[in-house]
Amino acid sequence: MVKITDKIIIPLQISEQMQKAIKSTADFKAELEKNINEETTKIIEKVLLGAISLSASDIHFEPREEDIRLRIRLDGMLHDVMFFPPETYRLLLSRIKLLAGLKLNVHNKPQDGSFSIAIQTKTNKEQEIEIRTSALPADFGESVVMRILNPESLKSMEELGLRQDLLESFKKEIKKPNGMIIVTGPTGSGKTTTLYAFLKYIQNPEIKIITIEDPIEYRLDGTSQTEVNPSQGYDFASGLRSIVRQDPDVILVGEIRDLETAKISLQAALTGHLVFSTLHTNDAAGAIPRLISLGSDPINIGPAINMVIAQRLVRRVCKKCAGIREATPEESEEIKRVMKNIPNSIVQEPIKMAVIKGCKECSFTGYKGRQGIFEAFLINDQLESLIVKKPAVPEIKKIIAENGMITMFQDGMIKVLEQITTIEEVKRVTSEN
Repeated sequence: MVKITDKIIIPLQISEQMQKAIKSTADFKAELEKNINEETTKIIEKVLLGAISLSASDIHFEPREEDIRLRIRLDGMLHDVMFFPPETYRLLLSRIKLLAGLKLNVHNKPQDGSFSIAIQTKTNKEQEIEIRTSALPADFGESVVMRILNPESLKSMEELGLRQDLLESFKKEIKKPNGMIIVTGPTGSGKTTTLYAFLKYIQNPEIKIITIEDPIEYRLDGTSQTEVNPSQGYDFASGLRSIVRQDPDVILVGEIRDLETAKISLQAALTGHLVFSTLHTNDAAGAIPRLISLGSDPINIGPAINMVIAQRLVRRVCKKCAGIREATPEESEEIKRVMKNIPNSIVQEPIKMAVIKGCKECSFTGYKGRQGIFEAFLINDQLESLIVKKPAVPEIKKIIAENGMITMFQDGMIKVLEQITTIEEVKRVTSEN
C-alpha cells in the first residue's frame, strides 16, 4: 500500500504561467533549460507542471552512461524532453525520494512511494494530483518513473468514445441490480477509466459502492475505496470476502487474477450484487476461457456474467493540423471487406480519411488525445449453454459474430471513416496487421 508522504503547493500565478508557456515538448525543454540552474525544488516543480500542462501520464528519469534522459508519456507514447547532467540528477533524485518517502541511502533495490501536488485554482480551491513514484536500480544509477494520477483524467461515459448503440447498451447494463460486467484488455488499454466512468454514471446516495484495487487509481467521492496490501495478507480474495459482508450494492474488483477472486466475484454477482472487474485477454471472447482456465465452474459463469467488453486506446488525429484525403484503392478494398457484415455500414464512396501532418499543438506527432475502440457481447441463453461445454475462443467468436457483435477492429475502422483516427493507428493497437 502506497502512502502519500508530502505535498507540493503551486500558486495559481505559477501554474497559469506554465500552462501558457508550454504547448509542446519543445516548449517544455526550453522552459527547463532556461531554469536549469535554479534550486532543485523549483526544477522538480517545473518538471511536474510541464508534464501536467501537456496531459502526460508518466514522467521518466533514465540514467545513461554520460547523462540522464527525461521522457514523458503522451497519448501512450514516450517522448524525449531533455538530458540532465549527472550532478543535477543526483540532487533531483534526493529531492524526489524525500517527497515520496523513499529511503535516501537505499540504491540497490526497488522502492515505491507517493506524494501530491496541489495546484491553486481561481476559485481558491486546490486541485490535488497524486504522483505515484517508483525507483529502480539500473546500470548507471536509479531510474525513476512518476505516474501522474490527475482527477481530471476521469471521464464520463460520453467521453469514452463509444458508438451510440454501445453507449445505450452499456448504460442499460450497468443499471441492472446484479450480475458481472468484465472489461478486458492489456495494461494501459483504458480498462480502469471505463470502470470509473461506469461508477460515476450510476453513483447516487441510495446505493453503496465499494472498490478493491491495486493500487487505487483515482479518488471518487461517495465511494468506499480499499487497496490491497499483500505484505499484510490483504489481497483481492481476502478483501472481497470482507466487502460482501459490508452490504454493498456495487463492487469494483480491480483485477481477477486467481481462482479464489474469480469464485467470490461470480458468487457475489449471483447473490444480488453488481460486480465490475477486469481480465487480461486479447479480446472479449477470451474472457470466458480465461475464467475457466483459472478453475471457475462453467455452470456459474454464464448465469453470473451480464456483459463482456474488450477495448484498446487509439490516438486521435490532431484537429488543428490534420488534413483529409481519399483512400487508396487498396485501403478502400480493405475497409469494404472489413465492414461488409455490418448493417447500416457508414462506408460511402469515395472514402475520405484523415491524414496526419504535425504541428506545435500535437508536438509534431499528428495526434492529440486518445479514445477507446470497443467490442462487447451480452451473455444470452445460447452462450450460456455453450459455456457449460468449456468452449475454445473460436467457438465463442463464431456465436457472437452470428449475434452481430462489431469487433474492435471494425469499431476502429468506423472511427477511421469518421476521420477520428487512422488505419495505421487502429492496426497498431489491435492484432489486425
